Amino acid sequence: MTIAPLALRAQRMTLKIAFQMDPLAGINIAGDSSFALMLSAQAHGFRSFQYTADALNYADGRVWAKAHPVEMVQRIKGDHFRLGDPVRLDLGTDVDVVLMRQDPPFDLGYITATHLLERVQPYTLVVNDPVSVRNAPEKVFVLDYARFMPPTLITRSFEEVNAFREQHGEIVIKPLHGNAGSAVIHIGADGKNLAALSELFGQVWREPFMAQAFLREVSGGDKRIVLVDGVVAGAINRIPGKGEIRSNLAAGGHAEATVLSPGEQAICDALGPELKARGLVFVGIDVIGGKWLTEINVTSPTGVVVMDEFNGTDTPGMIWDAVEARLAAR
Repeated sequence: MTIAPLALRAQRMTLKIAFQMDPLAGINIAGDSSFALMLSAQAHGFRSFQYTADALNYADGRVWAKAHPVEMVQRIKGDHFRLGDPVRLDLGTDVDVVLMRQDPPFDLGYITATHLLERVQPYTLVVNDPVSVRNAPEKVFVLDYARFMPPTLITRSFEEVNAFREQHGEIVIKPLHGNAGSAVIHIGADGKNLAALSELFGQVWREPFMAQAFLREVSGGDKRIVLVDGVVAGAINRIPGKGEIRSNLAAGGHAEATVLSPGEQAICDALGPELKARGLVFVGIDVIGGKWLTEINVTSPTGVVVMDEFNGTDTPGMIWDAVEARLAAR
């Protein structure tokens, strides 16, 4: 079968977008970034389809999914979407763009999805680029920018993490591929419970865990900065709840309006060109204390809804502009 180049198909029709994401019925429409993108796609006149990662199939060089046409989305809780009957959607011929937006865990299932979507890349634009997503786990990709990181250790060894604590005092330990602030634990300078927690992490996860020097500046917020095709779209400051060190909105933090510090702008200037080169169109980075880079989230960044409310911006519109520019350049 001969498949028309993507840019030519995009010129002939309204864009068709496949959203690979968690089920629409269970999302929080007040803050979900994927839902905001779907609303924006509807406003642009694009045609959207939704499917989950476990619906992907491959045979004879083709990748397809059992997907539902999205007939309507709206910000009315309990009546926020309407789907059509499922269709067999060939991701190489039936759509112009696939948005890979399902939440972690970043496990073998997630990695397999990137391998399958890699097969449609010659014909369909996948955002974010699946090869780059696979090669950039959020807490591991940061190692490429170690000059901006707080003191960090990756290990499975209690002896190593205990020596790290003796060197740095208070520390934080967290799973290497966790998300939304899950299992992020503060260890005091006395090391109480560190041995038990190290043992527990080793039993629950096969991967090493991460330890970092505790940053007292986190009480003043953990800044989420969103970059669209390497350019800063905006930021919010996420403040931890009382008695918490985790500032993730999903973990009880609240958001405040903010602007970038010179140190944060320097981090964005360093990351931006590489993100664009890797096809990482929609990225959220986390910075503490105006200078400490802790995560580069390329899987399913959040925060754009409240950020746009504070700033009067339209980040989903910026993302679609970047997508259309990439389509035109293919």
